[in-house]
Formats: sequence, C-alpha cells, structure tokens
Amino acid sequence: MTVRPIESRDIEAVLAIQQASPDVAQWTREDYARVVAGEMAGWVAEREHGAIGFLTARRVASDLEILNCAVRADARRRGAGTALLRAVLAWGGGFHAENALLEVRASNAAALRFYERHGFKVTGQRPRYYTAPVEDALLLTAEIGSLAGNMES
Repeated sequence: MTVRPIESRDIEAVLAIQQASPDVAQWTREDYARVVAGEMAGWVAEREHGAIGFLTARRVASDLEILNCAVRADARRRGAGTALLRAVLAWGGGFHAENALLEVRASNAAALRFYERHGFKVTGQRPRYYTAPVEDALLLTAEIGSLAGNMES
C-alpha cells in the first residue's frame, strides 16, 4: 500500500468510497477539485488496483483539521486509515502544527474507536451539527507531539 497526495485522476474513486461510507461528509466533485488545486490538503491510500481510502485536511492557524476521511469497506482494519493519519501528521509537522482536530458523528463508533486508539480525545460536542440524519458532532483533539507513540498500530 502506498499513500500519496490526491490527484484529479483519484476523484471518481474517492467519490465512490465516500458514497459507500454514509458516516462521512458527502463532498462534491468540485470540493475534491479544490483539494487537487491545493486549497486543502489530501491523500489517497492505494493498492495495486487503485484507491482504497482518502483523507482531506486543512491548516487552521497553528493546528491541522482533518476534514474528511474514509476507507473502502473491504480494506478496513488493514492499516490504510493509520497510514493516512501518518501522512496528515507528517504534513502538519511541516508547519509545526500543535494539535490535530476533527469532528465525528456521535453514532460513528468505529471512527471514535480508531481515533481514540491513536491518541485523540473527545473535547466537545456540536448539537445537531449533521443533517441526513440530524445528529450531534463530537469534537476530537490530539496534541501532535503526543501522537507519535500512538501511531504504531
């Protein structure tokens, strides 16, 4: 498996992974074109037959914010999510990011377990943040300096 910056040729695969992952934000083709154009950062994890996961992020002052992330169902629990998380943390290290931030649907137990296993903690809640269905968002934060030891698994 390799992780590399997202390119325009990846957009169709990313949209397919996203569509099969209803718990993640449902971005448009134009949103991903903005990532490719450099308005945000983004990576894909791929195997020999193409993209199996993606992650998008942006810099917010001295922090990085993970905006969207999903791994194809048949590729989960095989290291793609961790590899993508390593890529975004390395990117954040390039500008000395202090914290990594993200939001997760309150019902997305698998994502919560994944991020907590990698050192993130719930630090807040946004009531009724998501639509279709309406649901609270949990805010997760991790100090980037403390994440190195949590990235082994």
